[in-house]
Amino acid sequence: MIKRLFDIIFSFFGLILVSPLLLFLAVLIKLDSKGPVFYRGKRVGKDGKEFRIFKFRSMVPDAEKLGGPSTSADDFRLTKFGKFLRKHKLDELPQLINVLKGEMSFVGPRPEVPSEVQTYDEETKKIILSIKPGMSDLASLADLREEEILRGSKDPHQTYRELIKPQKLKLAVEYVKSRSFWLDLKIILKTLKAVIF
Repeated sequence: MIKRLFDIIFSFFGLILVSPLLLFLAVLIKLDSKGPVFYRGKRVGKDGKEFRIFKFRSMVPDAEKLGGPSTSADDFRLTKFGKFLRKHKLDELPQLINVLKGEMSFVGPRPEVPSEVQTYDEETKKIILSIKPGMSDLASLADLREEEILRGSKDPHQTYRELIKPQKLKLAVEYVKSRSFWLDLKIILKTLKAVIF
């Protein structure tokens, strides 16, 4: 109850606070390339319920048809401005809308695409999907530059599954089992520090 109240209050005022920046970035996205401002890909939320995530579009239209779900820093599908958005994590800001709607929380396991969730073992799936996904979590702090790890890979998604996914799932399970309001605050502050500095 406290967590949801926190999410509602801070996502609402957060959207108001960053609205000028969101509008400015939306204009730059439209000037940079053709296509919609937002990317609305499918993600799996609490109890396996699918939802559409809000992200600023950082790739060419229909990018999902041109490649897999994992993105390297040198992915040919990235737009010029999209690379800037991803580097500074600005493409994630619209997820405040998902938090306000109750589909996500500020802190929780990062939401995955349905096809990837299907590869989880049943116990891991049960644990991770028992709570809402978040904008940040322990794994986000461990791999803030995920795209750089995938740079140069011939198969970014396979590299993701081998080098990033095991640790990501381990940390997600660890978070769910030890979650608390104070741990959430700690993750939020560390995330802000890492992104800003």
